[in-house]
This record gives sequence, structure tokens and C-alpha cells, in this order.
Amino acid sequence: MSTKDTKSIGIARKWLLFFIDTGMFVLANSATCFLTDGGRLSSSLYSDILFNAYHIILTCLLAGVVNYLLKLYKSIWTFAGSREAIACTSAAFINSIMLYLVDKIIFGFIFKYKALPIYSYILFFIFLTLALCAPRLGYRWLKAELKMHSGTKNRHIKRILIVGAGYMANTVIDDLRLNNSEKYTPVVAVDDNPSKIGSRIAGIKIAGNISQIPQVVEKYDVDEIIIAIPSAPKARINEIYNIAASTNKTVKTTPSLNEILENSTNNSKLSKIRKIEISDLLSRDEVKLDINVCKYLIGTTILVTGGGGSIGAEICNQCARYIPKTIIIFDIYENCAFELANELNDKYGNKINIQVRIGSVRDKNRLDEIFEEFHPDVVFHAAAHKHVPLMEDSPCEAVKNNVFGTYNVALAADKFKVDKMVILSTDKAVNPTNVMGTTKRITEIIVQYMNETSRNTRYAAVRFGNVLGSHGSVIPIFKKQIEKGGPVCVTHPDITRYFMTIPEAAQLVCQAGGLAKGGEIFVLDMGDPVKIMDLAVNLIKLSGYTVDEIGIKITGLRPGEKLYEELALDSEIKTRIKTANEKIFVNQPMIVDNEQFIKMLDNLKEINEDNVREKLMKIVPNYHPADNN
Repeated sequence: MSTKDTKSIGIARKWLLFFIDTGMFVLANSATCFLTDGGRLSSSLYSDILFNAYHIILTCLLAGVVNYLLKLYKSIWTFAGSREAIACTSAAFINSIMLYLVDKIIFGFIFKYKALPIYSYILFFIFLTLALCAPRLGYRWLKAELKMHSGTKNRHIKRILIVGAGYMANTVIDDLRLNNSEKYTPVVAVDDNPSKIGSRIAGIKIAGNISQIPQVVEKYDVDEIIIAIPSAPKARINEIYNIAASTNKTVKTTPSLNEILENSTNNSKLSKIRKIEISDLLSRDEVKLDINVCKYLIGTTILVTGGGGSIGAEICNQCARYIPKTIIIFDIYENCAFELANELNDKYGNKINIQVRIGSVRDKNRLDEIFEEFHPDVVFHAAAHKHVPLMEDSPCEAVKNNVFGTYNVALAADKFKVDKMVILSTDKAVNPTNVMGTTKRITEIIVQYMNETSRNTRYAAVRFGNVLGSHGSVIPIFKKQIEKGGPVCVTHPDITRYFMTIPEAAQLVCQAGGLAKGGEIFVLDMGDPVKIMDLAVNLIKLSGYTVDEIGIKITGLRPGEKLYEELALDSEIKTRIKTANEKIFVNQPMIVDNEQFIKMLDNLKEINEDNVREKLMKIVPNYHPADNN
């Protein structure tokens, strides 16, 4: 259809609405006359005005102007709601005053016609409000009813149950009707507010409470369920999901309140419906950190080692929100670094100088070149070997990369007078049973050693749990196993882990830089540990399968793997304190014998496959290799 044709249709539609509203105006005026003049119409005293052609033309034209100015002819009746009702009420009020003035002044005072008593115009206001609202809201209701019943006959249109009956639910219903009417039709809603049950939201019946989802699904022949309660805590979302998943229907959700606040400038994302993610089912709410602490990043030059990795890339993204002067993505793997640089350039343009440099943290000369070129103000050290089983097979490589790579970056930071350096550690560094965790514990000691010896740089470490969705984490592995038809491999039925999301991890790193006074180890309160078996079961359900269809296989603990992780040593728990954010703890710096530590590091350079674990135990006495072979 051409632009000209579209414009013509729009004009014709407005004229049609004008004639409908004009008819409603005349009808409301006639009804007022009939009721207030003893049930008479043609023989009433007001009939001379009511049937006067000039009066009809004048009042209808004035009413049309009022309705046009209040944009009654621009609204889409399919989605008529409270805004249209307010506009109709306003138009009726102004039209009532206009009619009174025309009757009293023009036809009464000038032409000496008999007008109705003043209270009649109040009745006229009521009639006209109803008359203007009726076709608009009635059209929406009728179309919704027809749509709902047609969804029963047309089975390619999926019937939707909405969980929740608030603002977001109303937005979702409107969005489904506006943008997805050929695929979805909302047919019923549920809500735990007793006062809402039995009423309607956007024409959709609220048929029960959330615990009744299985019965409602069966009664209304529902195909999919959408959870539309953005303010609900994670624990409640988990409960709702378990109830919804028991129906074996597809379960989706709207953005959480945090997502809405973060995307408040992008209205297109506010009602975006997506599949439930495993992060939605964590037993705790995502920790939101104080963005004011990160203002130290504004206008700075930031170096992120391992910047192309999943956590390093998110650190770059979080830092970019504060518009630093330069971000240097330093990584040994060029592809991810290249893609991240393109994404940041597309998003921020010339606001931030995005640079990529390829190299290894093992290479002191290359590090000196990078530090000499950019003179960074802040360094986030995310480069590391982190896969526990692989590092059990290649322990010397873990030492070279994690220990000496970290030491090289820390020395360069001191040499080039970097203000702050934050190192990423892991909960596997606490009472380690594997080489990877032990090397990370040594990096924490490096932080505290360097903080004592450096006069230029403040050092800090951040201790993570498992990061959902990061490279090598359990979730991507489970997803691939499910895609292949299963089984999902769990090492032990009772194994547990602490989990955090990638944004949480990156925000914690950025905040640590703002809070660091030197030598601290920052730890996030990650709530209760999560059973990996529960994650596997939920992920299978989220993928649209049952546990029987995919299967779960117990494979036994891998080399170096613990049944559970710890967030702090006993000695740290006694002395740790909370920061201004109650969800972030800081472990106090330990006393390090500097000379002894350097001797141990020098001794660690003489490692081989036979002696590496013995030498690691001399530096970290509480390292006890797990016998899982």
C-alpha cells in the first residue's frame, strides 16, 4: 500500500470517528431533554433548540474541534484503556460547558429560545461521557472476546496464561495483541491478590491465585505461561516457576525490576518477553552495588588483562558505563578481543578510546610495552587458567600463568605507578584441594605482599564463587549435553557451589577498586550454596524436556574437585568486616614475611611435574590435594 493510500485511509478514519461522536453528542442531548422534560421530546420547550439545524451544526462542529484537540481521533480502539477514558471524560466536560454557553447565550439571550435547567447539563455530561467511552472500550472488549474464542478454534495461535495482574501484566497483554496477535492470544490471568480474583485486566479474566495455575491451565486449554511480576524476589520467582513447570507448558518471563531500571531509557525493552533463564531461579536476589563507588573510573585509562574472556569482557562493559578516557583490552586470544572492541565502539563511538593489544601476561617485555604506551590508572587482572581438571593435568602451566603472570602484572603496575590494581581470585583458593585454587591463593598473597612493598599502587583481590554463563562454567556444559539429547553429567548428587552472575562479578571487581585502601580481599555474600543436581533438573525443564527424557548421569568427582566450596578461611571469618554495602565483606590483610615469600617464589620457578605440588604446599600449607583419581 502506498503512502498516499495510507494517508487517505487515515483521513477517512478520522471523519468516520467524527460522525460517530457527532451522533453520540446528539443522542446524549436528546436523552437529557427526554428525561428532564417529563418524558417529552418533540413537544418539549427545548425542542425548538434541539431540532434547530443551526444549533445542531454549530454544537457538533464545536464538539468535533474539542474532540480533535484532545486527540480522540488518534487513539487506537483496539488498545483503548484508561487514557482514552480520561480523554473522553475531559471532552464530555468541555462539551457540556460549551453546550450550556451556546444554549444560554446564543440561543437563549440572543434568539430568546428556552434552555434546559442547569442540572440538565450535568446529566448531559454523564450521558456524553458514557456515549464517548462506550464505542471505544466496547470495541476493545468485543475484539478481545472474539480473539479469545477464535484462539480455541485456531490452534496455531497459542493461548497464554499471564501470571500477575499489575501494570506489567497489562503491558504484556497489550504487547501480545499489538505485535504478536497472529501467534499469541492472552486468555486468562492469575494473581495472589484476593481482591483481584474474579475481576478482569485488559479484558482478561483473573481466574484464580498462583497456586491454582495447573487447574487454570487445564480449564482454559493454555499453551504457554508468562510470569509478569517484575518486583517479585528470586525465591518467589523460583516457587512460581516450579508450579508453572509442573504443567509441562512453556514458561516465559518479563524483565525483572533491576532490568527495567537499567533499561529505563529504552522503552522497547521494558515489556520484552523472554525465556526463563537459570539465573532467574537463583535462591537469592541479584546484588545491586552502589554505582557511586565506581565514579573513580570516570576519565581514567583502564587496562583489563584477559579482557576478551566472559568476565573480562563484562568488566570492560561495566567500566564503559562511566565513560573512562581509554579502555585497553589485553588478551592472548584475538578473536574475542576483536569482537568486544567492535561492540564497545558501536555503543560508545568516540566517547571512549577503545584499544586492543595482544600478548601474554607471562611476557614481561610485552607488559612493559603496554604499560609504557598507555600508562593506565587502573588495572583489572582477569587473565588466568581456571579449569580445575585441566590444571590438574598441566600444573606447571597453572603456576606459570596464574602465579608468575599475576606477579609480572603487579610488578609492572608498581613500575609504571598505576594507582590501583584489582586481581580476580576464586573461592577455590580457600583450603584448596587443587592446583588451580592453590595458585589463586598465591595470587592473593601476592596482592598483600605487593601492597606492603609498593609505594605507588594500591592492590586488592576479589574472591568469586562460580560465575553463571562464563566460559567453562557448568551451565554451558549442561546446555550442550541437553542439545545432544543427554544425559546431563553431574559429578556427585550432593555437590554444591556458590553462584553469582557475570554482571555481579564484574560490578564487584569495579567496586573493589573504589573501596580498596590496599591489601584487602573482597568477598560477596552469595547466600546459600546451590546444589548442582537442582541446577541440572531446572535446566532440563527450562529446555522443554523432562528428566526422564534427558537423564542425569553421576560421573564421580573430577581430579582436584571438592564436594563443597568455602568463601573464607576460619582466621578470615574472625576478622572480616562489612563494607558500606552489607553484601560485601572485606578480609583484612595478612602479615607476609616479604623475604621468605620472595624465596618461595624463586623456588617455585624450579618446578616440574614431579615436584610442583610439593613446592605449592610450602607456600600454601593448607593445600591438600584431593584424591579423586
